[in-house]
Amino acid sequence: MSSPPSTVERAFEAALYADSDAALDTGASLLASDPASDAELARRGEEFIQGAWRRGWQPADVVRIVRRELDDTHVRLVSVLILDESGRNKQARGPRWTAQLEELTAEAAGASGTKAPPRTDRFSYATAVLGLYRLLLRLPSIEPLDVDAPKAAAGAPKDSRMLTRIRALLAKAEATGFPEEAEALSAKAQELMARHSIDEALLAARTHAKDAPGACRIGVDPPYETAKAVLLDAVSGANRCRAVWNEALGFSTVVGFEPDLEAVELLYTSLLVQATAAMTKAEAAQRAGGRKRTKSFRQSFLAAYAHRTGDRLAEAAEGQVTAGEGELLPVLAARDVAVADETERMFPATVTTRLRGVNDAAGWEEGAAAADRAQVRARPPLR
Repeated sequence: MSSPPSTVERAFEAALYADSDAALDTGASLLASDPASDAELARRGEEFIQGAWRRGWQPADVVRIVRRELDDTHVRLVSVLILDESGRNKQARGPRWTAQLEELTAEAAGASGTKAPPRTDRFSYATAVLGLYRLLLRLPSIEPLDVDAPKAAAGAPKDSRMLTRIRALLAKAEATGFPEEAEALSAKAQELMARHSIDEALLAARTHAKDAPGACRIGVDPPYETAKAVLLDAVSGANRCRAVWNEALGFSTVVGFEPDLEAVELLYTSLLVQATAAMTKAEAAQRAGGRKRTKSFRQSFLAAYAHRTGDRLAEAAEGQVTAGEGELLPVLAARDVAVADETERMFPATVTTRLRGVNDAAGWEEGAAAADRAQVRARPPLR
């Protein structure tokens, strides 16, 4: 004779397989009236998190989708689940996974002084938990990434110092109000990116290191996500990577060698900050002139910014390597082939998309001008 279903099982049956708020209320009422169910509820939450890992998701991906679909309360709840699960599961999952957990720990502590979310009344808490579990249960399978990403050939300590310096330079470039200073800081950061990437490629070739492409996912958030995805694609191409956009889930998967993936993340983030600042300034000028079509202006601005930046990056990429670079040319060519093959393996069927809703001439002109002013050279020409 089977035992009767637990309170948690009855709550799940009522709430997780329906879309209505009434279903959540029914399940939450059951949980709120039974404090003894709390331990099982938490354990089942960790099982949902582990299910997401099996379907290809990583910590940053889960937090991103929860933030996109739910609210801050759910983000804090899922952060606790992820950190608790990682504390009990000591499986080594690679440096990118570890970095995501460290960032999540810092965000959770910064938000509340402690990683635990505030407990309100039992009914409200149970409602939030069930809403989160309902989302986790329905996460689709996505392309799994190699969590043991290729280690940089020069060693982690050097990489950490280099990337810290690059981030600091780009942060200063974004913050300064002086164009000349921004240009100098950005140029220095890009020089370091180039040196880092090329040194790694040559060292791997000379030592016959078993280096292979990896992949990472970068959030592409609304609004105007198509233009942002185009910008990320342009940055990826300039850094010998490939980007594949998943519009429904709000991210692009970037495939490439580890130093190039790091450059893409840094440069894309910096360009997006520059674009947002330039768009805000241009929009204020338009409003001062009596214009009110904010949405169409912004969409056209970012579309033009992405298009023009892509052209500039492509032009810069063409002049990076010359026939005189005898040792480097075959190394980079082999890496291009490896990245293309890995992208094809991960994404055997992809489609192209178009920018839509771009119909504001002033926004387009302002966006193109802002792209011309932006610091976009992913790597300086080799000499």
